[in-house]
Amino acid sequence: MTGRGEVVQSRGTVAMKPAKESQAKEGRVSAVAARVAARLPARGYLVVATLAVWVLGWALLRGRDTLALGGAELTPLHGGLNTGMDAIDDSRNSNPFFLYFINYIRLFIDEAVRFVQALISQPSFDRPVPVLGWLGVAGLATAIALLYGNRKVALLTAAGFLSFGVLGLWQESMDTLALTLTAVVLSLAVGIPLGVWAGLSDRFHRLVTPVLDFMQTMPTFVYLAPLTLFFLIGPASATVATMIYAIPPAIRITALGIRQVSPETLEAGTSMGATPAQALRLVRLPMAKQTIIVGVNQTIMAALSMATIAALIDAPGLGQTVLKALQTLDVGTAFNAGLAIVIMAVVLDRVTSAASRRVEVARRAGRLRTARGRRVEVAGVLGVAAVLGYLSYTYIWAAEFPADANLGPYVRRAADAASQWVQDSLVTYTDALKNLLTNALLNPFEKLLTGSPWWLVAAVAVVVILLVGSVRAALVATVGLLVLVLLGLWQDSMVTLASTLVATVLVMLLGMVVGVWMGRSDRVDTLLRPVLDAGQTMPAFVYLVPILGLFGPTRFTAIIAAVVFAAPVAIKLVAEGIRGVSATTVEAATSAGASAWQLISKVQLPMARSAVTLATSQGLIYVLSMVVVGGLVGAGALGYDVVAGFSQHQLRGKGLAAGLAIVVLGIVLDRVTRAATERADAAAHGGLHQR
Repeated sequence: MTGRGEVVQSRGTVAMKPAKESQAKEGRVSAVAARVAARLPARGYLVVATLAVWVLGWALLRGRDTLALGGAELTPLHGGLNTGMDAIDDSRNSNPFFLYFINYIRLFIDEAVRFVQALISQPSFDRPVPVLGWLGVAGLATAIALLYGNRKVALLTAAGFLSFGVLGLWQESMDTLALTLTAVVLSLAVGIPLGVWAGLSDRFHRLVTPVLDFMQTMPTFVYLAPLTLFFLIGPASATVATMIYAIPPAIRITALGIRQVSPETLEAGTSMGATPAQALRLVRLPMAKQTIIVGVNQTIMAALSMATIAALIDAPGLGQTVLKALQTLDVGTAFNAGLAIVIMAVVLDRVTSAASRRVEVARRAGRLRTARGRRVEVAGVLGVAAVLGYLSYTYIWAAEFPADANLGPYVRRAADAASQWVQDSLVTYTDALKNLLTNALLNPFEKLLTGSPWWLVAAVAVVVILLVGSVRAALVATVGLLVLVLLGLWQDSMVTLASTLVATVLVMLLGMVVGVWMGRSDRVDTLLRPVLDAGQTMPAFVYLVPILGLFGPTRFTAIIAAVVFAAPVAIKLVAEGIRGVSATTVEAATSAGASAWQLISKVQLPMARSAVTLATSQGLIYVLSMVVVGGLVGAGALGYDVVAGFSQHQLRGKGLAAGLAIVVLGIVLDRVTRAATERADAAAHGGLHQR
């Protein structure tokens, strides 16, 4: 009996041990949270005191040293940039750098885009129609979707391509597709080899990472003006701009796939006598194939987004239609073209995603799909696609989309009617929201930034960054602010900064509320995640269409468009942070009697602080990337300066300086938010180690 009792007691001790460890862990976590929270008020008081000094200085020194510059005014730097750009233009046909390098690149890219257009969109080879008409293109796209995806994706692809014609935008859609495909092929030709190199070499990976960070944080519009200086306005500069935006994900994700190959697999290949080249070809690349296809997916999405934005530098396709509609406030036409862009994004995304899943299924099955049945399927599908291509090459009815099937005018009229109804019905609420946020938040903050002496704003910014970030971040901010002064665009930069920070506040309000909701509810996550994914794949121009109809061309329109553009990534990051809080911690707080609000505010959000800070960082970058788009709809400031630089020759230098100012703002904001994230993490880990 005694022995049996000892066993029972021992088992009870073993059973209680995990519970005691869990309680001890929860006690440590609570102590860490309390210690971190205790440190924050001291810094918080210093930040509040610094801001109070700023407000007092603004009241006493309002209007002094504000470095204001009129819309048509130029500084000597702007004039010098104009002169330099004119000199480059004049030497285009005499400078060896252009004659034997840039001009050949421009000619090659122009011809590549025109060749693809000749295949699917533009009259070519003395024919009134392209090589493949609508029936051939739709058949080929459906065949590719079926071979590399599945039947459901193939049906979606067929419906998507037919919708381009039904919307009356077949040629414009094919022009966009031609530019996108050209840019994607060139981006992958550069990005995949560099990604493989970065995956194999730690030194090259460290070298290329900051370059990719810079390319991805730089707003897309900033490099449009410099590119037109070298490649002129047209398909070449649009393609290069698209490549700059699309290459980083190809490099990053390819490198990730190469690095994820297990060392055991590599050792097995090496033990069988494989050379490094054979290991790469026979082991690394096949094992990383699925990840590389994910990189192709992201490259296509980035290229499509940029190909529409590149309409500002005369890129052909749907972007031109959207841009002209925005300039004339034609909501119906903009909606019709925006719908075609969204459909194209969804189709391309689903096809490449299905291809990635198919590769994973084949890999897990341990074989490639080369069975006889598969070969028969491939032959049949390609045979049907070839017949459809022949028909579209030979017959006009299969080459030109039937005019009777054009429902575009009906879609445009319906969109106009819906926009007008919404404006008439919601004008009271939209005006109230616009006036509330503008008068209560945007205008006071903008007056504080633009009415204070520049040196006071700079000093306050550096002190606050020292308190919430690091010395390095403060040094970066100091240099960045001085660069803004030297660029002669201080006040425009402050106006842009005000709109950016206000938009970021709204983004984080949405991110916190919806992200916490998603993180705490699987059902909400299931419902909202597809919507957020679609929001991230839609090109930025599309967001402006309904928002412009609701609020008209104002600064507020630009802010709301930026919020819609940036909110999905912030919401998803906050949701992941909430989900990352351990279940035992949540259970311990719940068993202690914490309410839902106490659980969120005292446990989940403090422990997800790093995710929230990262969401703020990404939200800032996404908002800032919409600055120039906002310049198209009344935002003014740096966005307007960049747009004006495209359209007015005498303002090219100022537009280039505005682009550089946007880059500087992006770098400063990115470094500050990263430093804040690192400080929050260090505080949490430091408290844990002390415990």
